[in-house]
Formats: sequence, C-alpha cells, structure tokens
Amino acid sequence: MSRRDYVPDALLRLVLAGGATSARRRLLERHGTPEAALAAGPGGWRAAGMDEEQIHALSTPAPAPLAASRDWLAASTRHHLLGWDSPDYPPLLREGPNPPVGVFVDGDPALLWRPSVAVVGSRSPSAGGRDNAAAFARALSRAGIVVVSGMAAGIDAAAHEGVLGQPQGATIAVLGTGPDQAYPRRHAGLRERIATEGAVVSEHPPGTGAHPSHFPRRNRIIAALSLATLVIEAAERSGALITARQAIDSGRDVFAVPGSIHNPMARGCHRLIREGAGLVEHAGEVLDALAPQLSGLVRTLRGQLREAEQTPPDRPVRGMPGEDANYQKLWDALGHDPTGMDRLAERTGLTTAALSSMLLAMELDGRVSVEHGRYCRND
Repeated sequence: MSRRDYVPDALLRLVLAGGATSARRRLLERHGTPEAALAAGPGGWRAAGMDEEQIHALSTPAPAPLAASRDWLAASTRHHLLGWDSPDYPPLLREGPNPPVGVFVDGDPALLWRPSVAVVGSRSPSAGGRDNAAAFARALSRAGIVVVSGMAAGIDAAAHEGVLGQPQGATIAVLGTGPDQAYPRRHAGLRERIATEGAVVSEHPPGTGAHPSHFPRRNRIIAALSLATLVIEAAERSGALITARQAIDSGRDVFAVPGSIHNPMARGCHRLIREGAGLVEHAGEVLDALAPQLSGLVRTLRGQLREAEQTPPDRPVRGMPGEDANYQKLWDALGHDPTGMDRLAERTGLTTAALSSMLLAMELDGRVSVEHGRYCRND
C-alpha cells in the first residue's frame, strides 16, 4: 500500500492523545475507523475508558506535534504510520501485551510481517560478546530471519551492524525516541542505514526525545515483534532481561548464550538459563527450535491470503500456492531487476500486508529473492 499521498490526521490525533493504549484501542474497535472514533465525541470517548486528559487532548490537539507528525509522514515514501485499525498492523505485535495504537515506521513496513528474532544484551559488552552478537545476527539473517534490536550501544548496535550490508539481510530497530531521533546521538548514521536497508520503528511521534520511561516500554515492542528473543550478554540487572521477561509474557521463546563465570555480563544469561531459557551456542540451534513456528507462520500467512474467493489466473505460476489470482498479479509485477514494496503495491493494487505474506511464501518456495527490501524473480 502506498501512503505517499495519505496523511491520517484522525489516527494521528488518537496516537498523540497519549495515555492508556487500551482505551484508545477499545475506542477504535468499537467504532471501526479513526474518523468514526473521533466523531463519537467525549461521551463515546469516556465510554471507551479514556480519562479526562486524553479527552482534552482529543478535543483540542496540540497543533505543533500534529503538524510535525503530518510533515514527517508527507516528507518521504519511506515514512509510514500503521494504525491499530489497519490490516497492515503487524500480526505478532497485535498479539503482544499492551500493543500500541499505532507505530511510526521509517523504512520498509513489510519487514514487520517477516519472521524475526530479537537479539539484545548489555550496553557494555565484552569484545567476545560484541563479536557473538554480530555473528549470531549475521547467521540468522542469512537464514532469512529479520534481526530486531533496540539500536542501543553495545550488543544492540553490534547485532544491527552484523546484518547491514549482507546481500539478503534485514534488520529492524525499535526506538524509545521518535523514529527520526537517534539515541545515543552518535548512532545517527546507524539509524539512517537501518532505515535505508531495513526499518526503524517507534510508537512515539517524530521529534520525541529520549526519556527513561520510554525504554522499558520500547522493550515490549521488541519482544512482541519477534518469534523469539536471544540474549547475548546481560548483567543481573539489565534492560535485556526486561525484554526477555516480556517475550515470555508474549508466549515467545527465549534463548541465552552462556559465558564465563568470571564475566559479570554473563550472569543475567546464566540466570535466564537456570529459569528455563534455551542455552544456545550457535544460530543453528535457534533455527532448529523455531522450525515448527516458522512452518506454521507460513501456513497462517498463506491461509490469510486465501480467505477471499479469487478467480484462477489464466496462466498459472508454476510452484505458487493454490490457484490465487493475486499471486499471478504479483508475479507479473515482479521483474528481474529488484523492485521495492511501494512500486509493487502500485503495480498490483494489493496492500503491504498481503504483498508481504505472498512474497514470504514465494521466497521460501525459491521463486523470489530479496535484497535490502527489494524483490526480484528467480527464474
């Protein structure tokens, strides 16, 4: 779905209202669209559980944040806002605890639908821990897994760097700031590279700076977007352990890499292992453990695409699942030159969510290759 001409003011107002996300999600679920939710007025807002501060923010939105968010969304085809009401909202995030009303994305939103693993750990790792983070991330990426992390110093940055520049690598950074802000500031270049080759994600609007309360909340999004969380190095009191706990709360697997008993940055991993996290020494063990989920995910995505009745294509695409006319439409839109998601959406008229599911199935069938978020035929 191309959003270059669409600036969703009603959704922006709901996102910028702040406060409890559950009340705003309930409001959207009751009324169906952001526009209808706003039209419900203060009575409808209170009935959904919104407090007086939220009601005031919806009634009289602050003009500067609204204008800044609108300008950011309109500034680039790389900028998106995925709302709770949208079919493009990432399904794994929707299933997680306390999902946000909307997420801002700088980069390829289709990556949020692909199988991913969170790689997290200490901001002050050992040299070996940094090397392990890059090696695990690189190996997972080569297997077609998107690597998710928080762009923090240390293990997070090493994991992102391990993926960037890989021929088929993709990484997602979930920020505790706005999507346009780098924290720490020295990671401004890293943020831009991730946005160019992968995706930068935040529930906070553009221009939002760092605040201590944002980062534990950021960790729940990292955990929810991922099929599993891998902890490389972590002290006994560590934000990485918060992410691991939230992954468990989301019903996801947690893995940890053991270390020396003399390394204080290994104690958090050892604690997780004692409490039941999977001990892993190489990426293949993570992939083996996730194999049933990966297979199930592909079946689920294919099933979603078959829900509506489709007219069989005139020229079946060899090896494509089912007689789905949309697969043929997508195949015809692809070429031998790499093509981005926005262009495929324009050519086919399909949503990003549908395209992402179909391209994943085609990639796993060996029919499509992906490099830096751009797709081409294998024939």
